[in-house]
Amino acid sequence: MTPVVHVEDLRAVAGGTVLLDGVSFALAAGRVLALVGASGSGKTTTGLALLGEHAPGVVVTGRVSVAGRVGFVPQHPSSVLNPVRRIGGVFREIAAARGGQHLVATALRRARVPEELLRRFPHQLSGGQQQRVVLAQALVGDPAVLVADEPTTGQDPITRAEVVDELAAVVAQGVAVVLLTHDLDVVRALADEVVVLRGGRVVEAGPADDVLTRPRQEYTRALVAAQPRVTVPSEAPDTVPRLEVRDLTATHRRATVLHGVDVAVGAGECLAVVGRSGSGKTTLARCVAGLHESRTGDVLLDGRGLARSLRRRSSADLAAVQYVFQDARGSFDEHRSVLDQVARTAVRLRGTSTSDARRGALDALAGVGLDECTAARRPAGLSGGELQRAALVRALLARPDVVVCDEITSGLDTLTQAALLDQLADLRAAHGCALVLISHDLGVVARLADRVAVLHEGRVVEAGPARAVLGSPTHPVTTGLLGSAGRRTEEKRK
Repeated sequence: MTPVVHVEDLRAVAGGTVLLDGVSFALAAGRVLALVGASGSGKTTTGLALLGEHAPGVVVTGRVSVAGRVGFVPQHPSSVLNPVRRIGGVFREIAAARGGQHLVATALRRARVPEELLRRFPHQLSGGQQQRVVLAQALVGDPAVLVADEPTTGQDPITRAEVVDELAAVVAQGVAVVLLTHDLDVVRALADEVVVLRGGRVVEAGPADDVLTRPRQEYTRALVAAQPRVTVPSEAPDTVPRLEVRDLTATHRRATVLHGVDVAVGAGECLAVVGRSGSGKTTLARCVAGLHESRTGDVLLDGRGLARSLRRRSSADLAAVQYVFQDARGSFDEHRSVLDQVARTAVRLRGTSTSDARRGALDALAGVGLDECTAARRPAGLSGGELQRAALVRALLARPDVVVCDEITSGLDTLTQAALLDQLADLRAAHGCALVLISHDLGVVARLADRVAVLHEGRVVEAGPARAVLGSPTHPVTTGLLGSAGRRTEEKRK
């Protein structure tokens, strides 16, 4: 078959740093090629080259040939949807610019966007619906190729399965897809070919089944082996609660998003909060951390109530409950070094001198593989995985009793994710810290959690020991999440 994408000896250099070093591959119509590898391996640079783009200061050479137009599906669909415009109005504008409503109508049909969604604003759409709308935008003009950048990152298992189905439907229509992803389950479900990148070089390439089930290279074997699986955990003993949430009701813009939530987690335990996008998981986490004031009910630390707002919490309480955000990059000041920001925690919350805090930060960062040269850079100079490790260290330097982790493994390659999970496990064992884990990844939940609470439409619909909830679920939402997470190659597009 004649390829619609042909990349030959693609090279990219930024200053003295080589980003890509001789990457080559080809892709035919109606086929999917997945680019996988650790953060910083060159996936995004390759995807940008297919779009005829590159980051500022990057020099790209080599041959990139595409037989037709290239569409783009971004990692976060909300970032490209106008929050104050209805979906239909945006598509009418696209139709006027592209010269015909029929092009838009065709794209909406191909992406399976129902007409009723056109009357809504982006915030009224689920994550899967937003991704479908962005897919329709990319399909306007009938592209030959779609570049999909982490299209399932941060999605719950049910929504992730929906996104996979939408992409598979487009591929069945003859569109080629270049998939940039860390999610090996999505690769198994969609990809025909896999290219494994490491340090800008192709270390292995071939049919997806061969690469993922019979990898030839040690690096590929490590990526596959590091992927967490949904297994039934061992039984956890009962403990005295360190953190309790009682009858928590929270509102947002006059809408109630949590209804009488009760959860608890003991010292050294991990409570995983799971559920579909929009179920209230992050709102619960923010209430615990004092970042969401519009709530009633109690948040107790060792039996003592915590103030609703960060501004009303003492330094000791601020140190006791630490929050690690999903978007690590957004949680750092882009103008200051990562080291200074990590060390600042010990200065502010524990009264440590600047010099001692800096030494402590360097020691802790070295423990997660970040040397002084890397830590001294501004955030833009670190990969997403490096920043996520730095964000966790920053929280731990407060010596907290509770750490709230909000989707901190989403978007990380399997090796970086495994290292982060090991660090969290060590934290619990060494310091008796309670961990509240917000996650869509049930493999991560199975590996870490002692207890699981399932949220649906702001209510706890199932809760208990992880062994019981994951091994013998009783609520349809839990069953649906586990069923979608368990989809494997046997359901792959024919």
